[in-house]
Amino acid sequence: MSETVVILGAGAPNGVGGALARNFAQNGLHVIVSGRTQEKVDTTAKEIEAGGGSAEGQVADVTSEADQDALFTRVEDRQEPLAAVLFNAGSNLPVPFEDLTPEQFEEFWRIGCYGAFLTAKRAMPILKRQGKGSMLFTGASASLRGRPGFGHFAATKAALRNLVQALAREYGPQGIHVAHVVIDGIINGDIVRGRYGEYLESLGEDGSLAPDAIAQAFWTLHKQHRSAWTHELDLRPFSEKW
Repeated sequence: MSETVVILGAGAPNGVGGALARNFAQNGLHVIVSGRTQEKVDTTAKEIEAGGGSAEGQVADVTSEADQDALFTRVEDRQEPLAAVLFNAGSNLPVPFEDLTPEQFEEFWRIGCYGAFLTAKRAMPILKRQGKGSMLFTGASASLRGRPGFGHFAATKAALRNLVQALAREYGPQGIHVAHVVIDGIINGDIVRGRYGEYLESLGEDGSLAPDAIAQAFWTLHKQHRSAWTHELDLRPFSEKW
């Protein structure tokens, strides 16, 4: 019997979500690729299947209870163990505080934190019944500190980090590995290349985080023996100032 992994916030195929999907599929899991855009999740799923892996795409907005219910109903319909749930949803854009609107502030929080809450509400009962499995969350530098122009992002990521800590302390003793991955640096994926291509090039070789390298770190967390679990892992390029 194969196991299933759910990836929320898959986004662009050549980003962290796509890399996570490919990595877990290459290691023999069936991957449910979830994101807000049908074309993107289908592209990632087809690439995995073309490479000999097992995957399917399902559109889901992490802030929608109906979408989340449909996604996890699909998980339970498979009648296979749920190996891992990877929450990678979120967005980042600098906005000067004086220009930041209440609507923007709430939107960032809803995607990056409220969406994680809705996901955990559905995933944890399944993992608890199994008595095993992983739930891993993507964090950022802003999880630990706020910077000018990123108050909305820092508030979201700090709230997510504290939610993850609470989940880890509650569900770890029940056999569920809950971990938070701080991605400290620029990710060399499609989104960043499209917005900040010149800046990305200026960082030089290995000056940004490779999505496949990030995905390998998630896989390592998932496979850790429970006698030595990591709750929080920092990832940054060798040249990153911190």
